[in-house]
Amino acid sequence: MKSLKELFRIGYGPSSSHTMGPRSAASQYLAKHPDAERFRVSLYGSLASTGKGHLTDAAIIEVLGKDRTEVVWHPDIVLSFHPNGMKFEAIMPDGQSIDPWTVFSVGGGALAEEGETASDTPDVYELDHLTDIMNWCEERGMHYWNYVDICEGPEIWEYLDEVWSVMKASVERGLETEGVLPGGLNLQRKAPRYYIKALGYGSNLQSRGLVFSYALAVSEENASGGRIVTAPTCGSCGVVPGVLFHIAKSRNVPRTRTLHALATAGLVGNVAKTLASISGAEAGCQAEVGVACAMAAAAANYSFGGGVRATEYAAEMGLEHHLGMTCDPICGLVQIPCIERNAHAAGRALDANIYATFAEGSHRIPYDKAVTVMGKTGRDLPSLYRETSEGGLAMLVKDRS
Repeated sequence: MKSLKELFRIGYGPSSSHTMGPRSAASQYLAKHPDAERFRVSLYGSLASTGKGHLTDAAIIEVLGKDRTEVVWHPDIVLSFHPNGMKFEAIMPDGQSIDPWTVFSVGGGALAEEGETASDTPDVYELDHLTDIMNWCEERGMHYWNYVDICEGPEIWEYLDEVWSVMKASVERGLETEGVLPGGLNLQRKAPRYYIKALGYGSNLQSRGLVFSYALAVSEENASGGRIVTAPTCGSCGVVPGVLFHIAKSRNVPRTRTLHALATAGLVGNVAKTLASISGAEAGCQAEVGVACAMAAAAANYSFGGGVRATEYAAEMGLEHHLGMTCDPICGLVQIPCIERNAHAAGRALDANIYATFAEGSHRIPYDKAVTVMGKTGRDLPSLYRETSEGGLAMLVKDRS
């Protein structure tokens, strides 16, 4: 498995696969052809279907230049390697197209060419199944964060410290910012209102209302193009910080323990990314919000003192109960139902932690098996339920005019 640095990516919303990935690809292509007179960028499949709502063209044009970039949309052409395909061409002064480059945005901001993995960087983790990592930890009396420390080295903690700082800042900005989200749905930000309302309730309702507000805050920042962390994607970026911010603030958890919880969440997400997918275009929302819930559940269980088996169970439960969830964003925007799903998944992650604690980690279905099923279920979903805005809730609103 790759480094957690490739899972937790710091960037700007609203979509890791539709915004961050294409922006990165455009930057790489521009570096190869800085003197090109014009560029032609062809978008395929899911990337074309919801690219306008996800600001794909805006991200590409921002890098390559408005006056010399043509974006061509091919929503009906799905390339075989991945639904999020794009082709870059440099147009020379004589009108000739040179050096076509086809690349795919495979989720979480990562890029891959056909037949390749999401990154050509070396693997840093020898084990890529959570069961194997769990057994490794038990044999040595360690927890998941220890495995991260040994495999990544001490420098990972500096990076995760920055990740946590960005996550906290996105929560705090979202709680302070009111108004309407961009995109034409006229969706009001809810986080500030939910936060104030939660403060007026008793402890039980207040706790759930606060975690809702924290997850909403980050998701609304993402929808506005704010600076967030993929966890594992932009569309699901509110779940992990929402849960960890709530636990850290309400329980006065030391920063070091929060970073250990973040590393635990990262391992859970990394396994899903390696064995299946974290791309909504490839496997539906179960691969984004479902995996995010699993990550947050594992982080919560560790934070509250759970052992490696209970933490693994919490992760499995967080994913299992999202199996089959479709990716059906209305008008291609990362708003409805995406933002609300982040809030509910944050609450569900805390429930998974409690349930796994009562069960003392005893259960039948390993997290790795749930991940495998998630990947297969995602491949079985018709394309209209995989980030194309052609089915599901997306059918309720077809335009923003």
